[in-house]
Amino acid sequence: MADREKILRYFRAGGDEELAAKLLDLAEGAHRSRKFRVSDFLDPHGCNVAEIVAANFENVKLETSGGFKNAERMKVAFVAEDFFGQPDFGMVCFKVEWDKRYYELSHRDILGAFMGMGCKREILGDIIFIPEGAQFVADKSFTTYIMNNLTQIGSAPVSLTEITEADLLQKEEKVKVISATVAALRLDAVAAAGYGVSRSRMSDEIKGQNVKVNWKEAKNAAQPVSEGDIISFRSRGRVEVAEIRGTTKKGRLSITLKRYI
Repeated sequence: MADREKILRYFRAGGDEELAAKLLDLAEGAHRSRKFRVSDFLDPHGCNVAEIVAANFENVKLETSGGFKNAERMKVAFVAEDFFGQPDFGMVCFKVEWDKRYYELSHRDILGAFMGMGCKREILGDIIFIPEGAQFVADKSFTTYIMNNLTQIGSAPVSLTEITEADLLQKEEKVKVISATVAALRLDAVAAAGYGVSRSRMSDEIKGQNVKVNWKEAKNAAQPVSEGDIISFRSRGRVEVAEIRGTTKKGRLSITLKRYI
């Protein structure tokens, strides 16, 4: 059995002790039962924590699924190596439609409707938009509650249909390559360049806890960023620090960013 206290101590400094404890409970449950245990939906950072936890168990492996083939939010299954069945990730898939002639809905609108129903973010996977509306995946135990309560998003009446995982479309992302120069590799400066807003506006958004770095809440505007880091700004997509090209003649840093819309 893994050294629980040692693992928790490792995650304590980064503020992930509570998440690691929940995942350790699942891994230990899979080890004891010789079957499997499945988490709620996790963001990529949460999945990384799960990988580290699983690596500390000799006879427990990790499997993931988010419904969509290229899902960002996924459930993880800790599976005992001598369990030869397939883990049940307990997901349900939906298509939601509305009259697009009169209503324009965003990711924030759909997520807000769930929050308004009293649902936690952890029960909901990815949301993607399709010509007819949107598709999303959720925790299967909430199927009836979602079907009965998700009848309106914003001011738009909606219709909800349960679909199969095979009906889910691959999420398409548009990528915009941005070349910029910054005085320093501070989060506020780099994010402002990536999202096309002022540095003061981005600083306010960071203070308002609307910005994450590598799926963890940003510490402050001066937080340093590095090549390969992922910045996410609520409802505005993600920006990857793709390349730090060097220093200009004026002493500024030349960078390449990729914005995923």
